[in-house]
Amino acid sequence: MQTGMWWRHLVAGAIAGGVSRTCTAPLDRIKVFLQVSASVRGGEYSSIGSCLRHMLKEGGVVSLWRGNGVNVLKIAPETAIKFAAYEQLKSLIRGDLERELQIYERFLAGSIAGVIAQSSIYPLEVLKTRLALRKTGQYKGAWDAVRKIYRTEGLRSFYKGYLPNLLGIIPYSGIDLAIYETLKKSYTARHPEVKEPGPVVLLGCGTASSSCGQIASYPLALIRTRLQAQASDHTQEAGTMIGLFKTIVKREGVAGLYRGITPNFMKVAPAVSISYVVYEYSRSKLGVKAS
Repeated sequence: MQTGMWWRHLVAGAIAGGVSRTCTAPLDRIKVFLQVSASVRGGEYSSIGSCLRHMLKEGGVVSLWRGNGVNVLKIAPETAIKFAAYEQLKSLIRGDLERELQIYERFLAGSIAGVIAQSSIYPLEVLKTRLALRKTGQYKGAWDAVRKIYRTEGLRSFYKGYLPNLLGIIPYSGIDLAIYETLKKSYTARHPEVKEPGPVVLLGCGTASSSCGQIASYPLALIRTRLQAQASDHTQEAGTMIGLFKTIVKREGVAGLYRGITPNFMKVAPAVSISYVVYEYSRSKLGVKAS
């Protein structure tokens, strides 16, 4: 706090999150459509192409970024808090000793950082899902959506899906940050002449780490999204996390737990690489040294 490094981590994380999400917003909206299509929309949108055609027909090219404003508003503090908490937790685990952290220690720091970040912005996560699924004219804007959702469903609706989100973010954030930094440290150890890895190396590290995290946590992310979307369409069955899990497996099989993962993987490489590259360079420009 005294050195001023904390706010620089926050700024670098915020810039990284905002830029990456805006660049990949269309794929993110398609993913949300596919995740809930079997229940909210009667399964009528079963492929990336059908979702894309519907969105273009229903709202034009601009609709591909529907909900992105809230997504940026959400992801900027979320990413900033995650990176800042991760750096602080690493320092706490390391203590006064100058040593390299083990991968399990990075996993622990990453998991806790992810929980802190997600908990702080979760109502915006719900709002983003509702806005991504909305029809043209349903809401005048984000604030209008907040008022209508609160008036008809109450405050608890902004925390729908919080439990599976919490359970999912622990393996995702822990694996993502731990593998990313381990790969980066491994590269610099093998190439001592390189002070900082280039964009291509960062892209590879970020894509590999995020893909591993996505595979481990995706079923919980899908259940979270369906719970978030429940009240936006009254034809969808209400349910608990476990009940919804059983229903999906019964009706769609195990593969149903991974519905929408294709566009999710399609956006992993650009989203994660942009996020980490922008973060690394923003951090460097702000005078923050890697720890």
